[in-house]
Amino acid sequence: MQAVVFDGALRLAEVSLPTLRPGEALIAPRLMGICATDVQITRGYMGFHGVLGHEFVGTVVACADAAWLGQRVVGEINCCDCGDWAARAQCSQRTTLGIVGRDGAMSEQFALPVANLHRVPDSVPDEAAVFAEPLAAALQIVNQAHIRPNERVAVVGDGKLGLLVAQVLRLTGAEITLVGRHPERWAVVERQGSTATGDAGALPARGWDVVVECTGQATGLETSRRLVRPHGRLVLKSTFAGDVTLNLAPFVVDEITVIGSRCGPFAAALRLMARGLIETAPLLYAQYPLAEAEAAFAAAHGQLKVVMHTK
Repeated sequence: MQAVVFDGALRLAEVSLPTLRPGEALIAPRLMGICATDVQITRGYMGFHGVLGHEFVGTVVACADAAWLGQRVVGEINCCDCGDWAARAQCSQRTTLGIVGRDGAMSEQFALPVANLHRVPDSVPDEAAVFAEPLAAALQIVNQAHIRPNERVAVVGDGKLGLLVAQVLRLTGAEITLVGRHPERWAVVERQGSTATGDAGALPARGWDVVVECTGQATGLETSRRLVRPHGRLVLKSTFAGDVTLNLAPFVVDEITVIGSRCGPFAAALRLMARGLIETAPLLYAQYPLAEAEAAFAAAHGQLKVVMHTK
């Protein structure tokens, strides 16, 4: 079968059908999203070689538990045999779909533990369900930090994740300011009552209670640090291949709380989409067949969501 492989170079390759382990399901993806993390892997992030991809919506085509057969599903990306599913995102023995030690979803079929799967509500189309993983990651912020309705929150970065984070955090009632570089993307958050700006330098320094860094760039961290107030909270959502040089003294002097934030609750993400509280259609840039994976990755650079399909 065909799959998108990174082994020092990105290519479409013939790979073997996965052999199911006990407790796993075989999934035929319907849509596969190209994430910024996938792009960073092609630049050396995590040193991963194998089948890429961790954002998907697909159909279960084989499983020992017949109740899953034919179900339309999305799936959590962290897999662990330790038995502590609540802590699997940080388990030292975990594998991570398309990122660490486990082939990903950008193939005609792939395997994932049944315990990772979530059925997609009928009211949520594939084009929305493929955003379940990044939307869950956005929701993790409110799992980790109590965002109060009277607080000011800046979201730095107007890519796919930043736009989802802004939509999620506005549900808390907080005042949201999106800091970005692409005014053509801002309508989705502006019509929801948030503010957007492209001039980070004009924003008052140390003026925000919570700042969420979503740029995927080293420069975004410095911008975020400048904006967060003393005793404020800085949430880091970006993952990228590269080193950061940063003066840590202001974090100490201003007593900033730094929060690393990663994977989040899929069930809640699906509920928000089913209730129409999150807009994903404006975030979908283009669709490509799996056979044109290289072109899809090229198109994904600097754009909103590019997805691939197997039809």
